[in-house]
Amino acid sequence: MEDKKMKEISVKNYNQVEGQKNSQNGNEFTVKPVIPHDQADKCNVNFVEVEPGNFAYGYHYHEMNEEVFYIISGTGVVRTPQGEITVTAGDAITFPTGPEGAHVIRNASETEKLVYIDFGTRAAAEIVHLPDFGKIMVIGQNGMGIYDEM
Repeated sequence: MEDKKMKEISVKNYNQVEGQKNSQNGNEFTVKPVIPHDQADKCNVNFVEVEPGNFAYGYHYHEMNEEVFYIISGTGVVRTPQGEITVTAGDAITFPTGPEGAHVIRNASETEKLVYIDFGTRAAAEIVHLPDFGKIMVIGQNGMGIYDEM
């Protein structure tokens, strides 16, 4: 297995990182990797840009990975199980694992782009192959499931 740990100190400037546009259900957002998936084992960091009225990624929660958003500019509204939370430049918001950490961030502005840094831990879920049964078992911090192996 190839070692993916960070190999060197790296400085990234938000204005100089090339972004990748994502479209989901009529929404658009751009992700600019600071620490790409293939360069680290323990964390992911991205700059994220969300156009007015759009949201990023959709409502979700993580089994194993915690997440932190740091708002660089703009105003966001974060939907959580506890209700909506407004965040602005300089705010940091944390999301624990499990259903209580469910979230989606929406750009609340009609004119200004929302820009934030998305920091996330990176822990892989355990996958157990059950070849005698043609199944796999997926185990996460907050649940497990058994599925047909393809």
